[in-house]
Amino acid sequence: MRKKELKLVITFHTTADAMAMEKECKKVGAQGRMIPVPRSISAGCGLSWCAPLECREELKNVMQGIGLEEEEIHECMV
Repeated sequence: MRKKELKLVITFHTTADAMAMEKECKKVGAQGRMIPVPRSISAGCGLSWCAPLECREELKNVMQGIGLEEEEIHECMV
């Protein structure tokens, strides 16, 4: 079991958006992984991108590059 740490959690409006994020992050080598939305957060599609806090700007740039809009960006224990 992973030790819980404060992480950046990006939620999406649709599953297609979440999958597009995962595909692009793998393509460009951005940090993070797809996780189910934590229970403490309510989100539309049930999937979210989890990454270290310091990756916020990099991930925003990745999303902007493919025209993807997040539902919300959270900092929470994951």
